[in-house]
Amino acid sequence: MHAGDLPALRRILQDDETMTAYEGAFDDAMVDGWLARQLERYRDDGFGLWAVVLRETGEMIGQAGLTWQNILGERVLEVGYLFNREHWNRGYATEAATACVSHAFAKLGRERVWAQVRDTNIASMNVAIRLGMTVRARFITRYRGVDMPHLAFAIDRVPHL
Repeated sequence: MHAGDLPALRRILQDDETMTAYEGAFDDAMVDGWLARQLERYRDDGFGLWAVVLRETGEMIGQAGLTWQNILGERVLEVGYLFNREHWNRGYATEAATACVSHAFAKLGRERVWAQVRDTNIASMNVAIRLGMTVRARFITRYRGVDMPHLAFAIDRVPHL
């Protein structure tokens, strides 16, 4: 993502329904901060959440990628995915997240990839399950003044035989 993606990013992060798992839409400053964190991740880690763009139109319809997160006190690599509501239920999240997990195993040499999903976010749980992930733990995250139960999904790299 880059500054030119801000309008598309705002359409995602400022939609109340899309952002239900985050306790509602972001304001402009929060969206700007989100993009700034991705740019820092690209610089510092070599990865982050990347723009997902429709090949046919060049339109940014979502984001997916890898980020370092803290789950149960451990720094872990997480796959994340968040899409414009107009593009839900078309398989884009699963396709993009599958590519990200493959990248984590093949290019980054990771042994495990995680996904933290709020326990009310059935659609994101289904993507994690389609990725072959299983629930490893439950935990609470406090965000925007709310205690949010989460499930920690993970998938381990299958060693080559």
